Amino acid sequence: MEILYSNIQGKGKPLFILHGFLGMGDNWKTLAGKYADEGYEVHLIDQRNHGRSFHSDEFSYPVMVDDLKRYCAHHNIDNFALIGHSMGGKTAMCFASQYPTMVNKLIVVDIAPKSYPQHHQDILKGLSALNFNKIDSRSDADTQLKEYVSNLGIRQFLLKNLYRKEKKQYALRLNLEALIVNIEEIGEALPFDALYEGDTLFMRGERSGYIQTLDEIVIQKQFPKAQFVTISKSGHWLHAENPDEFFEKSLAFLKN
Repeated sequence: MEILYSNIQGKGKPLFILHGFLGMGDNWKTLAGKYADEGYEVHLIDQRNHGRSFHSDEFSYPVMVDDLKRYCAHHNIDNFALIGHSMGGKTAMCFASQYPTMVNKLIVVDIAPKSYPQHHQDILKGLSALNFNKIDSRSDADTQLKEYVSNLGIRQFLLKNLYRKEKKQYALRLNLEALIVNIEEIGEALPFDALYEGDTLFMRGERSGYIQTLDEIVIQKQFPKAQFVTISKSGHWLHAENPDEFFEKSLAFLKN
């Protein structure tokens, strides 16, 4: 069975970080260095069909939980702290509820256990429309993507997936085909009987609407020890938009 790709930084207590949809572990590199300086062995993990991890036609939270379980066995780790952003936060919640003794601290970044409607259509159209025969540089790709995605920050995030497959040929690390076919899986809610009774922190962006006040009621049923913090001056990518406050508040929770 294939094992997820990871970049491991530092030595100490294991801390796993799971990126969001269309992202990769590398998005968290700067923060990983800061956690490593605080005595953590940080595992920046690429989930299946993302980054440098394997491609598969199968894509859902149950299979991503299995991937993570295999990763733990491969690295001989049976207890760790877990941070997950957006899609990675859903994987993290599912994993913690299935294997509660393995997760000593859970941080869920800007996602609730509820179902979300599909809203990545324009991004996926734009990525699918990239004509690699006419892309000789990152700025060429950006120009093409701009027709579908007006936000520069989001385009820069997406284009981190661009790499040179051969000397003169660019490609995307994403398994775009499988992600499009299985797109409805991303918004899936946690099973209603999922429960994790360990220490949990839900972090949301001040300008993000992903976790509403009403969601807290459901969250506390499934995560009875849930605490909530809001990161100022940030939206859905709070760890990138306000990394200092994010780091300070997440570290305080991890160390407490």
